[in-house]
Amino acid sequence: MIAHLLQASLRQATSLLAVSALAFCVVAQMPADPVEIAMRAWNLPPDPDTIARLRMEWGLDRPLVLRWLSWLGGFVTGDWGLSFRTGAPVRDEFLSRLPLSLGLGAAALALAVILAIPLGFAAALRPNGWADRFGRGLVVVVQAVPSFWLGLVLIWLLAAELRLIRPFSGGPVILAMAAVLIALPPMAMMARVLRRELLASTTQPWFRTAIAKGLSQSAALRRHSARAGAYALLAALRSEIGWMLGTTATLEVLFGLPGVSQFVLQSVPARDYGVLLAYVMTVACLMALANLVITLILQLLDPRAR
Repeated sequence: MIAHLLQASLRQATSLLAVSALAFCVVAQMPADPVEIAMRAWNLPPDPDTIARLRMEWGLDRPLVLRWLSWLGGFVTGDWGLSFRTGAPVRDEFLSRLPLSLGLGAAALALAVILAIPLGFAAALRPNGWADRFGRGLVVVVQAVPSFWLGLVLIWLLAAELRLIRPFSGGPVILAMAAVLIALPPMAMMARVLRRELLASTTQPWFRTAIAKGLSQSAALRRHSARAGAYALLAALRSEIGWMLGTTATLEVLFGLPGVSQFVLQSVPARDYGVLLAYVMTVACLMALANLVITLILQLLDPRAR
């Protein structure tokens, strides 16, 4: 298990290194010069000496490879540089906003798993029953209708028409709405995956033996198919985490929540390289960590891997 952990960690570290290099190249090749954008925002005359001095202070006059190595070393050691737009350390800006984004994503993730388990179990227990039909219809709806569109409909209905909420207040109701909208697509997908895996287990000889010994269908699913269902659920969750991160960013902007995504959106027009790179690497690190944890749990659940 330790050897597998080291191998998985090495693979994730290599992936993060490749992501950092690719992200740095893409961000560095974005059109427009951040120095010129900053000078226009500060109402400074386009003086060549001032532009050259700012480019030197911000490290934009060095070769691309040296800039990447310098930035990568600073990122690993906790020095994420200064924001071109605000002048504050990028790390401090992220740490002040990251708790809201992580809390929202974690709440949506927990909600998706908690709701997917009973829905998938009920659909497997009675195929073509109400739970199965509801899960099938929910998958179609969430795949066809984007979460941000549902958010716009809720804002129009609850805020503009019924006047029950303040749409951009960031209160508990807004956070709960955002968490539910983030959780719906992965919940529906994981429920269908769980249902499929549980139904597949009912055709196995060991399941028929459990039924022959007097266990009910429900008890046999709980006792003998739970491990296979959990394995399939975690495998599905690993593929859904990326979509959840993207949906979280979208709904933060839609509901005006002061999370990391809102700050990044404001930094795009200013070509704030440090902020954009920090966001890409933060998301990549979260994905790598989630992949590593889920991989290890899957190894523990699979006796063949052990």
